[in-house]
Order: sequence, then structure tokens, then C-alpha cells
Amino acid sequence: MTTIYDPKHPLYVDEADVRAELTRVYDLCHGCRLCFKYCTSFPTLFEMIDQHDDQDAGRLTPAQQDQVVDECFQCKLCYVNCPYIPELHEWALDFPRLMLRTDAMRHANKQVSLRDRATDAVMGHTDLMGKAATLAAPVANKMVGAKPGGVVRKAMQAATGVSAVRMLPPYARQRFSTWFKKRPKVRIAKRQGRVAIFPTCLVEYQQPQIGHDLVKVYERNGIECSLAEGASCCGAPWLHSGDVKEFTKVAEKNVAALAKSVRKGHDIVVPQPTCGYILKKDYIDYVGGDDARLVAEHTYDAAEYLIKVHKGEGTALDTDFTGFVPSTVTYHTPCHLKAQNIGLKSRDLIKLTGAKVKLVQQCSGIDGMWGLRAENTDISIPIAKKLADEIRKADSEVVAGDCHLANTAINEQTGALPLHPLQLVARAYGIPEEGDAR
Repeated sequence: MTTIYDPKHPLYVDEADVRAELTRVYDLCHGCRLCFKYCTSFPTLFEMIDQHDDQDAGRLTPAQQDQVVDECFQCKLCYVNCPYIPELHEWALDFPRLMLRTDAMRHANKQVSLRDRATDAVMGHTDLMGKAATLAAPVANKMVGAKPGGVVRKAMQAATGVSAVRMLPPYARQRFSTWFKKRPKVRIAKRQGRVAIFPTCLVEYQQPQIGHDLVKVYERNGIECSLAEGASCCGAPWLHSGDVKEFTKVAEKNVAALAKSVRKGHDIVVPQPTCGYILKKDYIDYVGGDDARLVAEHTYDAAEYLIKVHKGEGTALDTDFTGFVPSTVTYHTPCHLKAQNIGLKSRDLIKLTGAKVKLVQQCSGIDGMWGLRAENTDISIPIAKKLADEIRKADSEVVAGDCHLANTAINEQTGALPLHPLQLVARAYGIPEEGDAR
């Protein structure tokens, strides 16, 4: 890692150093233009530089530099496709990490408005909100499920900064961890693996059914499941808002808890891609040390782990699918799963059922919680509409995707209710879905 991207470097939040690095990288990106199609950051950047006869990125004002940063939603696709990344080229370009660094600089130097800080606080305290909302799920769901653009949602936007027009995922009455601890214990005759589930906030508080099906599919295949005790939200909202201090506090706590599980012989399984990326990549950068590396080395996406078992030496998945198998499935690949560079494991898993899979790789424009912020609505919704167009063109019997927030955007724009790949596999096995009155 270069000092440019090292959050522990003394110049990491130095404004002059950050601005100089922005100028260097913006100039290189302007000369390449390979990433013009991934988000509005790049067209915005190119247009602003093109306005100057000498096309000098150094002529951009700090406000113009920051506009590019604000339009980046950390999909990380530019990094995946960039030929000039640190591992490959002396230019050592890592655009997403530079955007994170700039957010951190602005936060540290109090260049973030009180309004934005309030929104960051609301989105960052996911566990606090989740615990409160699941205790009062009917009331909470009347608010988040209120008519988009209506009076209730406009009041919520005024109070929290969360967009009044975006569909929000409802809360469950029973948390995933509560269900897990109460469920009947299953005796596994032939063990093929041992995992500790890092459920993520979305599964823990809003879509525990994904966790139910993950556990049942894993246990059917001889994989012993436990909870990642002592772990909490991965901290992505803090990281993406530039609050390195809060993110590092959360990350250090999680690294200690997860490393303890790994040392007990468990791999870590994560059913949501943003959180998986954080555990695999960002904890190494922001926490570092042997424990962070140990956690990263033993963290798997939910489908990734199943395919590992299926292709393992002396291990294999049950491929007797006697339940509902759709003829065609449109599978949406989340950006943060592509950024992990593990291949299309969920697609491969779905294919085992016998379904024909059609890939859709258009970004949802949510990416963490960026797309749910009110100030990003005008940019995020058109991105979601592009995804909806691709979903409609595919015209499959079932839509599937690993990211629940992206799936919510698909539901918002198409009316379709996407399944997590583990839910689709559970139905293919004939495992019935557990209900959850909301």
C-alpha cells in the first residue's frame, strides 16, 4: 500500500496533500477516460476539466474537486477495471480509496455540514436503530413503509436526511440472532465445514429470512453453523461518510470478535456483499495486524463458501433439488461482490439447481447507503432505472441478487421481489420459507 491510501499516515487528512493528490489523479483519469460509464463522477470530472483550454486538472477549485467526490458511491468498479492500480502500475491509482481519503479529510477538518453529520449519525447507528425498530416493528414499518413522497416520508427526510422518495426495507419483528438461538438444534452426521455467521444489519434486523435459509441450506450440506458472537455492524456507513475514528472503533471490536471465532476453527460467512468486502479488504487497511489478516483470509461470501465445499476434496453439495426450480433466473451481480474478485459464485450456485441464469451487471446506485441519502436522489434513481430496464429485458421467471438494498431498489423500480441466491436454493431443495409478521 502507498502512503497515499494509508489511513495511519500522518498526512492522510492533510488538506494540501489531499488536494494535490486529487489533482494528480484527476489529471490521469482525464487522460484515460476508461471509466466514463461507471458513475457520474467521471463525466462530471471530464466536463469540468474540458472547460479549460489547457485541460489542466489543477485549475479545478476545491468545490469542484469535492463535487466529484460527492458523486462517487463507492461501487469500486473503476478500481476493478483500472489498468493503473498500485499492484499493476507505478501511477498507483486507487480512485475509490482516494475518495474515502478525501471524505476523511473533509470530516477531520470540519468541512462537513451539521446537516450531513446528522444524516451520518442516523445511518451509522444501524444496530441502535435496528434494535429499537424490531422491538416496535409495526410502528417503525408504518413510517418506513409510508407512501414515498408523502407527508410522513417528507417529515422523515427533514429529520434524518433519508430520501422521502426511495423505498426502504421494512424491519422484522424477530431478529435473526433471536431465531438462531431459539431454533431446534440440528445434528450433523457428516460435517463438511464449520462457520460463524456474520449476519449483517440487513439480515439481523430487516430480512432474517435470508439468514434462516442460509442456515438450513448449510446444515443440509453438513456445514455446522454458529453466530459470530460479539460482532456488530461492519461499520460501512461510518467509513463511507468519512468518519474514520468511528469506523476504526467498530472495526477493531469486530476484528477481535471474529478472530476469536476463526481460532476456534470457524470460517466467517457473510450474506451481504458490502459487509463481506469490508471484512476482507477494509479491516486490513484501517485496523491492520495479524488478527485483521486472519479474519480476511477466513471470510467468505455465502455462495462462495458453498461452491468451495462443492469443489473441495472429499466434499460436495447435495444436488437433489425436489422443490421449486424456476426455468429462468435473472441474477443481478452487486458491485461490491464483483469488487471482491471471487468470480460469479452465486450464479454458479443457482446453476446447480438446473435453472437457466441470465446475468445483469448494471449497478443499482445504492452502494451501501449512498443512494438513500436525500441529496443523492437525482443521481441514484436514474441509475436504478437503468437496472430496472435490464431486469425487464431479461424477462425471467425469478429475479435474484445478493444485496438486499439493491434488491429493494429493484423492487422499487420494477415491482419484482428478488430473492437472495440462498433463498432460491432453499426453495429448490423444498425448504419452506418461514413467515415473519411485520
